[in-house]
Amino acid sequence: MILFDLKGRVAIVTGGNRGIGFAVAGGLAKAGAAVVIANRNADAGQKAALTISNKGFKATAVSTDVSEKSSVANLVTRVVEDFGRIDILVNSAGVIDRGPVEEFSETQYDYIMDINLKGLFFCCQLVGKEMIKRGRGKIINISSNVSEVIQAGRVVYAASKAGVSHLTRGLALEWARHNINVNAIGPGPTITELNRKYFEDNPADLQERIDSIPMARVGDPQDLVGAAIFLASDASSYVTGQTLLVDGGSTIW
Repeated sequence: MILFDLKGRVAIVTGGNRGIGFAVAGGLAKAGAAVVIANRNADAGQKAALTISNKGFKATAVSTDVSEKSSVANLVTRVVEDFGRIDILVNSAGVIDRGPVEEFSETQYDYIMDINLKGLFFCCQLVGKEMIKRGRGKIINISSNVSEVIQAGRVVYAASKAGVSHLTRGLALEWARHNINVNAIGPGPTITELNRKYFEDNPADLQERIDSIPMARVGDPQDLVGAAIFLASDASSYVTGQTLLVDGGSTIW
């Protein structure tokens, strides 16, 4: 359908070398977008871009540390120089650390907030300036369903994702006059490289998550692709400031 066609669009996907970010990058490329994967590990980014390119789609990579504003500025400059514009930004770079609040260190706290919230803000701010110049754009922030419901042991992570959802609403309000749609996707428990080992080592925790999901399974990164294409395309031109929960119904109750 033409509403979901991304041909001619340029998309940046942070954290696009693996997991949800890689799935979304591949989906946007398949829908026609030229995708730029931005992540810290240059080799991993190039490998991910090559995997997508080898399928006949457009993808490249720029090594980027989203927690460093100068690195994000370099990314934006490179993409504008190479492609002339930025139509879509997907903020998928994210980390998690677990533990009791009373034992959580400042280093652990900063690690989560620097990437999940501060880095996301830098990306929105600097890409947003380019979108404002053009009078249009689509920003998609990867939040989490724990922005809506709290889980023990993930309090700081949940706080970072609640910040993402609230920042999404604030940016949507400020930039609506520039025809920039800012939305978020809130995945439920989704098996990726980020958490696979944890769940393998903690099967009881995994089963507890599954038991709390009406659809009785955890998510796969591909489950997020349709939502991302919708929010990146003209099909969502009147949707802004929303967090679309893709969690198998786990926040119903």
